[in-house]
Amino acid sequence: MIVGTAGHIDHGKTALVGALTGVDTDRLKEEKARGISIDLGFAYLAAPGGTVIGFVDVPGHERFIRNMLAGAAGIDFVMLVVAADDGIMPQTREHLAIVDLLGVTDGLVVLTKRDRVSSGRLAELAAEVADLLAATGLASAETVAVSSVTGAGIEALKERLYAAAAACRPRDDAASFRLAIDRSFLLPGAGTIVTGTVLSGRVAVGDRVLVSPAGHAARVRSIHAQNRPRESGCAGERAALNLVGESIGKGTIRRGDMVLEPWLHCPASRIDARLRLLPSETKKLARWLPVRLHHATAEVPAEVVSLDDAPLLPGGSGWVQLVLERSIAAASGDRFILREANASRTIGGGQFVDLRTPARRRRAPERLAALAALAAADSAEALARAVVQPPFHVELLSFARDRALPIAAIESIVKRLGLIMLSADGARFALAAACRDRLRQEIFRTLGIFHAENPDWQGMAREQLRCQLRPRWPAPVFAALLERLADSRDVAIDGAWVRLPTHRAQFSAAQASLWQRVQPMLDGGARFRPPRVRDLAGALQAPDAEVRRLLKVASRMGEADEVATDHFFLRSTMAEIVAIAEEVASAAPVHAFAAAAFRDRLGNGRKVAIQLLEFLDRHRVTLRRADLRRINAARRDLFGLGATAGSGKGIAPGGVSGLQIREGP
Repeated sequence: MIVGTAGHIDHGKTALVGALTGVDTDRLKEEKARGISIDLGFAYLAAPGGTVIGFVDVPGHERFIRNMLAGAAGIDFVMLVVAADDGIMPQTREHLAIVDLLGVTDGLVVLTKRDRVSSGRLAELAAEVADLLAATGLASAETVAVSSVTGAGIEALKERLYAAAAACRPRDDAASFRLAIDRSFLLPGAGTIVTGTVLSGRVAVGDRVLVSPAGHAARVRSIHAQNRPRESGCAGERAALNLVGESIGKGTIRRGDMVLEPWLHCPASRIDARLRLLPSETKKLARWLPVRLHHATAEVPAEVVSLDDAPLLPGGSGWVQLVLERSIAAASGDRFILREANASRTIGGGQFVDLRTPARRRRAPERLAALAALAAADSAEALARAVVQPPFHVELLSFARDRALPIAAIESIVKRLGLIMLSADGARFALAAACRDRLRQEIFRTLGIFHAENPDWQGMAREQLRCQLRPRWPAPVFAALLERLADSRDVAIDGAWVRLPTHRAQFSAAQASLWQRVQPMLDGGARFRPPRVRDLAGALQAPDAEVRRLLKVASRMGEADEVATDHFFLRSTMAEIVAIAEEVASAAPVHAFAAAAFRDRLGNGRKVAIQLLEFLDRHRVTLRRADLRRINAARRDLFGLGATAGSGKGIAPGGVSGLQIREGP
């Protein structure tokens, strides 16, 4: 258990810790000279059963509230210290407000200097403190009166601390490791030492870690946890880590940095949060209010903008976006404190909710609904709520990383909730089965309408289908879902086209008859330089317009492609041409080829070769830079790449299959 002190300057916090542990936590020369705490002090008390209680002694002077906030990060239990001869003072109130905003609900009120007042005064002060605590999370805290000079009450206080340590709720050491750094120094013979509270997870000697937000990689050489040499440290303990690494050294690590598992490194500079303004504020929250944000041991300038329509009033809570001057290492659910930009007073605090917030449409109703879902403290509940709110899917790696969840834990949650998991572009997404079913029905309906209106089209373009659906799903997620539907034969995917499995593009009887005469003229030895519409019409003794109309229909059906005006190539030939372009690219330096190499390999004239390349450029199958082109791997199968190069026979995989003839004109 980590115990933090809180209270006004000169109310005896340091003396109290000394009486409990025998350690003077004022370690700085200036602290000794001035008789006040300036920076954080640390001490330890062995408890029965072999456990160790760690103490973080914080300064009480208003000028050092920033140091007090760094010490309050990660504490489990608070001792609110009030001097019996002085009573409740300004920093008593501010420290209590900070502890309450940080969500600390376990603690004691310690009335110090009891030897200086009467028993009546102690009773009166205890009643005043109880009134002060009534509206906070410490409303039920016990009160203990002690004297650090005479020792009166110290043993009773120890017994209460031992009982609290035994009842302390253990933190989740199965989560991913994070330690908030409050000190960093060089130790002769050892190197860089960082100290802080382990916020979550577990760290062991030899582990590879990373110092965020700077991104310095390091290895843990040795560990002291709760003031003892250990092979590991876990959540809820104070730990000192001896770090080694190429970029680890004097000046590279500072208070406010976080040591964490490398995969958690993803600093945030724009965060959506739930903010509570203190009742002591006199005005509503100003728009783009400049503040100083305190999170864990970090302090950073920021601006606050309300996301609610109604103004945020003193004592109220609301959604805000925090725009930070520099990035910090944080996790969803972490507590934070806001103070005025000039650091004169605390104005409020709350919890981070979303670390990857969008810069646009941040006040949209669906966005606020998504925030409300993500605000659930339980990760399983948050995920279950999020997948049924727009945008109806959650990227699992980001969700796990931002909540410091191990990958195995998030996979277990997905399985337990019965969610659908999709993989796309190296990422994994979760969506609810009900949302998947609604989207599937919407896809069926949209494709059915399209097929009825366009019976001679091969199918609907993937992107056209995605853009017609509501909500509009991100392209990678939609592509993964389509592949899943294709695997279950709910839809058929033909290259860049999507159709219902029952749909077959159809020629009319007259068009089919004419196509049977035209198709061979575009195939065979002339397939790389097929005749144009006028040449076909002349050879067939048919009107130009009729042949052109036929080839336009064949193009929509995926049987042919119009490379240039009135110049059509079979789809199987285009697949073959793309395969040839790939061969030329693979043989070229840096896999980029010139038009001449393509022309020579194709055995075609320059004009037609250029037309073919420009056609591929337009469809982004090839990417041109100056006079060189390379193959776009993401679009290489647009024309059903897979036909045997040079064969000129059959429909390539991804082309139209099951061609049918419909009766009538």
